[in-house]
Amino acid sequence: MKKWMQSKIIIIPGILIGAVGGYCYYHFAGCVNGTCMISSKPLNSILYFGFMGGLFSSVFKKRSNGNTK
Repeated sequence: MKKWMQSKIIIIPGILIGAVGGYCYYHFAGCVNGTCMISSKPLNSILYFGFMGGLFSSVFKKRSNGNTK
């Protein structure tokens, strides 16, 4: 478990920052009439932006020196 957490040390903060940003986006710029898929509900915004934050932060993860084919 410790080795798994160390391999995800960059991704986890990205997910958390993205989730907080998603809630802020819902709160301040959310959809008024409820027809927007992402910003109509806070859970949708949190999950979407958390996922995007994880993807963005994974760009900065070091690659292993293993054989890649």
